[in-house]
Amino acid sequence: MSAISNLPPGLPRKTIALVGLMGVGKSSIGRRLGAALGMPFVDADAEVEAAAGRSIPEIFAAYGEPAFRDGERRVIARLLEGEPHVLATGGGAFVNAETRALIKAKAISIWLKADLEVLARRVGRKDNRPLVRDRDPMAVLQEQAAIRYPFYAEADLTVQTGDTPHQEAVVAILDALRSHYAGSAA
Repeated sequence: MSAISNLPPGLPRKTIALVGLMGVGKSSIGRRLGAALGMPFVDADAEVEAAAGRSIPEIFAAYGEPAFRDGERRVIARLLEGEPHVLATGGGAFVNAETRALIKAKAISIWLKADLEVLARRVGRKDNRPLVRDRDPMAVLQEQAAIRYPFYAEADLTVQTGDTPHQEAVVAILDALRSHYAGSAA
């Protein structure tokens, strides 16, 4: 039974891993992308929470960011062993060298990139992100961009998203996938 019934011709049967800064829409775009491709969607953050039996803010408060990142790495490694799916990774996951190597070996990585102003507006509306709690979202995002963008740039594809409906990002991802694999087949 193929979980990838709607996969455009020429695309490999691999997990599609979405990477990028918090607030870029990895989860919401990922759900829509999974539906468009007929692939299951998995949110790595939700899987980390399920494995730990705690929310991400609780994990950060109890054990700190290094312990969270270690659990995240283990969960993503497990997920990449499963059937192909659309995977929304946590914003810092692709920075970890081991996680990045696993994603490169077992998935198609796509960096979802958006203007920091858009992201700051989005993450500032919620109180569920430990890295921005009690801090200016724009300052945090600028710090993260400086550190993380070089790692994100190693993704197989980059898709610019913005303040548009998520379905437009899905169309852009599908176009980028088609172009990438049409070019590699030539």
